[in-house]
Amino acid sequence: MPHWIRVATTLELPPGDTRELVVEDRIVALFNVDGQFFALDGVCPHQGGPLGKGTLAGCIVTCPWHGWQFDVRDGQHQASTSLRHASLPVKVEQDEIFVDMDA
Repeated sequence: MPHWIRVATTLELPPGDTRELVVEDRIVALFNVDGQFFALDGVCPHQGGPLGKGTLAGCIVTCPWHGWQFDVRDGQHQASTSLRHASLPVKVEQDEIFVDMDA
């Protein structure tokens, strides 16, 4: 069963922006790609870098520590097809952004 938690408003995260959040003791990386919102587990699987503080280019986030890149829409690593980082469902209701923390 989904467990939706309000994490931000759409005004707090303009297009092209990223945000690192702590939601229920979990680090979440939130992204706005041209008005669509996506969330990944905020800890890079390489060496624990902060994906929410990475650089977003289109739908690709680059970890600021060692340059690992992921598609924020589905967590797909850009160099290895066998590596997919955990993504979290996102919904927007009346300008409020929610993340499903049970996913």
